[in-house]
Amino acid sequence: MKIVILSAAYPFRGGIANFTNLLAKNLEKGNNVSVYTFTRQYPGLLFPGKTQMEPDKNEPSIKSKRVLDSVNPFSWKKTGKLIKSENPDLLIFNFWMPFFAPAFGTVAKIVKKNSSVKTLAICHNIVPHESKPGDAFLTKFFLKKIDYFILLSGKVKDELLKFLPSAKYKVLFHPVYSSFGEAVDKYEAKKYLGINDENVLLFFGLIREYKGLDVLLKAMAEVKEKLKVKLIVAGEFYDNKDKYLKLIEKYNLKQTVLIVDKYVEAEEVKYYFSAADAVVLPYKDATQSGIVQVAVNFNKPLIGTTAGGLKEIIENNVNGFVVKPGSPENLAEAILKFYSENKEAEFSKNVKKIADKFSWQKFAAGLLNFVNT
Repeated sequence: MKIVILSAAYPFRGGIANFTNLLAKNLEKGNNVSVYTFTRQYPGLLFPGKTQMEPDKNEPSIKSKRVLDSVNPFSWKKTGKLIKSENPDLLIFNFWMPFFAPAFGTVAKIVKKNSSVKTLAICHNIVPHESKPGDAFLTKFFLKKIDYFILLSGKVKDELLKFLPSAKYKVLFHPVYSSFGEAVDKYEAKKYLGINDENVLLFFGLIREYKGLDVLLKAMAEVKEKLKVKLIVAGEFYDNKDKYLKLIEKYNLKQTVLIVDKYVEAEEVKYYFSAADAVVLPYKDATQSGIVQVAVNFNKPLIGTTAGGLKEIIENNVNGFVVKPGSPENLAEAILKFYSENKEAEFSKNVKKIADKFSWQKFAAGLLNFVNT
């Protein structure tokens, strides 16, 4: 089968780009796969981080063709024509933001004209976490151009069906991110990070309001009164950093919380997860989380909330704890219970059992079976 993927991909960084690289690698087995990506993903004024690009040393084996400019309609037409010239059987989009709907929808329309190509969207989100006026209109414009949908959680399925009740869809899962190497010894990982605390928790990934770091900091104010524990907050701030620093000062958490305000490069990810006893996801809202599947890759227990699709992965008191969103008290109670009942070994063992269930091989097979039936 000739497959074309249009998405964020290397040399762009981030979870969607990593997802695309791993997807292409696994679809290549028995298929001819091409990857198209952006010349410009976000205009500089709309991008809150320091850089959109991966360092050259992180180059994956998958090559991409940089053609699409997200805000230049002439490039949308050019990309559509280039993809159409490849005569693909299947055109796959990773969709996660309405911002890209005009470009993606235009490309899909051009490729589908007088063609038997099937279009498929892997929907990470349908409704964005931080919505804006016009999002629904843009999203519907894109969705109407798509024949098949792969959804990564039940919540995303519900969102899709509100837009397209007759949509052809399949709910799969967010596969494990297996591209960050093997776990290292916990002592070695702590040494690398420059910490020597016995108890370590990890909050990892881009800091955005919906992820609930403020709730976690308030919970840590309760936890530190009963337990000495270090919380590592590793990720670039896409939200107002000052409000979190004020919480750290207000609750006297400077010795408890280590802020690593940067995008953690691929070769360093293993040290952060290997150093942690558990990964905390205090999300106020969620569809699913790539961070969960990085944690699963490193067999790390999960302490999260019932928001969105998190509860589909975190089994309460089996491989982690889940609490209601927005409750520092309940989150603090779960953290203290995790340590007082010595749950790390038990939960880690149970996380390891589910890792194969979320393999990329099974995801790719499920996708192809869906569009071929």
